[in-house]
This record gives sequence, structure tokens and C-alpha cells, in this order.
Amino acid sequence: MLKYLLIAVILSAGACRGAVTRAQEASRDTTGPVVVGAARMDQYLPLLENKRIGILTNQTAVIGNTHVVDSLLKRHIRIVKIFGPEHGFRGDADAGADVSSTVDKKTGIPVISLYGAHNKPTAEELADVDVMVYDIQDVGARFYTYINSMQRFMEAAAENHKPFIILDRPDPNGFYVDGPILEKEYHSGVGAQPVPIAYGMTIGEYARMLVGEHWLSDSGATPDLTVIPCLNYTHDSLYQLPVRPSPNLPNMASVYLYPALCLFEGTACSVGRGTDHPFQLFGHPSLPANLYSFTPRAMPGATQPKLKGQVCHGVLVATTGAEALREMDGKIPLKWLLKAYAAFPDKAHFFTSYFPKLAGTAALEKQIREGWSEAQIRESWQPGLQHFKQIRSKYLLYPDFSH
Repeated sequence: MLKYLLIAVILSAGACRGAVTRAQEASRDTTGPVVVGAARMDQYLPLLENKRIGILTNQTAVIGNTHVVDSLLKRHIRIVKIFGPEHGFRGDADAGADVSSTVDKKTGIPVISLYGAHNKPTAEELADVDVMVYDIQDVGARFYTYINSMQRFMEAAAENHKPFIILDRPDPNGFYVDGPILEKEYHSGVGAQPVPIAYGMTIGEYARMLVGEHWLSDSGATPDLTVIPCLNYTHDSLYQLPVRPSPNLPNMASVYLYPALCLFEGTACSVGRGTDHPFQLFGHPSLPANLYSFTPRAMPGATQPKLKGQVCHGVLVATTGAEALREMDGKIPLKWLLKAYAAFPDKAHFFTSYFPKLAGTAALEKQIREGWSEAQIRESWQPGLQHFKQIRSKYLLYPDFSH
């Protein structure tokens, strides 16, 4: 009977799609196109003129079709160093891969990697920098590592007495708050602060929270923070990313599903790295063979994907942004994780040691193993979520979501 559990969830998943989601989508119209912080040059160029700039950025930092670095150089802003996060400055490295420091071929500017063992600028690296700038498109999930890179960059700015400017960008998952709150003992590279998986804040708002809640390092230094906000963005907006934020988030379906499906990275299952639908599906060779099948293969951004070369069976959750929004329905569904666990024959080895780091707690794995329902698990999240929402509300720069 277990083999039919996943089939049942696929058939039932679409049954409640419809009017509520369409109404939510209609309410998210803005009064004009979103203008990202980087495009509002009149607001921040005066802060950069005649200064030496160090910028933490990657391929997502575009103004129209032009990278922010190129736009600033054209305006005679002196960029002396580029710092790169996970996936590198050009955004094409595998997840978790070491990225060496180098020189950008296009501009000749030194590029310093801040991912891996060297994850924070040193005083020596900042000696010839007057102002530090951050411009990276995030996706609003706690385990997406750019927020941690931003935190360390901001800490370095405070410790070295450098002004810190964030060119804000919308949170494509900023229209809800959900998931377990990270517990202190599960602090890691994929979770640094006591926030839920989907925290519903732009990077500028998140930075304001880090400062206001005193969540930065113990140095005692307070950053000189300036946030250049977006125009025409609200937390009801559905913002379409113009550039893929990382190699395995190629489209809006993957971006919307990421807060839920990334939990499968802490299980025996594949989430589609090495396929045409990363973070849009999940599966494993031991799940029922009459489900959707795929075979992970080596490809750019996923040179050694999990279960490489093995035929996996599972669920293709969504292939378009609209489908993914309907499946998520403004929360982090657990149905796929629960059904996959129920159908997995070797339950002792379904979860890996990485799962509590992604969940931010050991409780979720324990609850699933003990047979808790999704409703029971979600209810256990509510006290933490309510407390976080009170904290979050103090730092918002944009109108909050209406639901």
C-alpha cells in the first residue's frame, strides 16, 4: 500500500487549486514597475563619488541589461575590489564549490572570494576601500547562503569603520512567512539567525533587523548602514527575477518551490540537480517505479549531482511559476516530504545529518518519524512564527502582505 501514497498526493495536490490563489495574485499588482535600488543612482552616487569602493556582488546585480559594476565604472566610480559569494562573481560555480580569488577579465578589477574558509574580508583587504557596497539578488530562504555572506561583509564594515550601503532588491518569496525557527545549536553556513525558513524580508530589511536585534558578531561595532530601497515594491508583489540567482534556480518555478524542496537536500532524495528541472522535482531510485522518472547527470553548475546516473522515481511538482505558486499556496507545504518518507523503504536512512541544519531544528525530523500530521507540525511552528513576525514588523521598508 505504501507504493500508492505518493500517487495519492499527486492526484490530490491539484484538487484545491483555484479562486483563492487567483485572488491573491490579482491583489499583488503594483502602481508601476519595480525599480531596484541599484537603478536609483541619484540616491547613492553622491555617497560613492571620489571614494574607493569594494562591492560584494554577483551576476544578479543588473540594472536593466547592464551589470551594476559596469554601470558604476561608466559613471567614473572607482571600484578597487569585487568580492564574490557562493557560486562566484559570475555565478556559475557548483553549490558549495571552492571559488578561488582572481582578476575579472572584463574590468581588470581584483575579485576576492568570500565563500569557503575565507568568508569575511580582512583588514588588509579593506585597507584601500573607503565604502563597502552590497548588491545581490536573494530568494528569501534562510538556507540560501547570500544572507550569511552579507552579514559577514557588514560585520567587516563595522569592525573596520567603513560605511556600508545595500542596494536593495525585492524578495521573490517575500509575500509570506513560514517554517520552523532556527535554534541556536543548529547555527551553520546554511542558517545563522533565529528566523524561519521563509522570513519575508528583502536583504535591506534583513540587514536592518541584524543591526536592530544586535545579531551581528560580538565585536560590539555598529555598522554605518544605508539601504537604498526599491520603488513600487510591496510584500504582496510577485517579482520576476531577470537573472537566475544561482545555477540550480533557473526559473521562477524553482525559486518559488525552493523554500520547501530544499529540505530534500537533507534526505536520500535528489531534488533534480543535474536535470532540466532542479528544485522543481524530487525522487529516489527506491520510490515507486510508476512515478515520474528522471536521471541526474553532470552538467554546468551540477558536475557531481546526487544520485548521478541513477534512474530516480518521484514527483515533478511544477514547471511554471504559476503552477509553483498554486502548489505552495503561500506557505511551506510538508506534503511532499511526508509522503516521500512514508513511501521510502529504508526509513532509517531517509534523513541525513544535514537535515537538522536545513530545518534549523531536530524537531521536524523527529515529528515526521513519529507520524505527526502536517497540521500538527505546522501548529508547533506558530509560537515561534508569531514572535518572529513581531520582530520583523519593526524593520520593514515596504508595505506588508495583506493576508
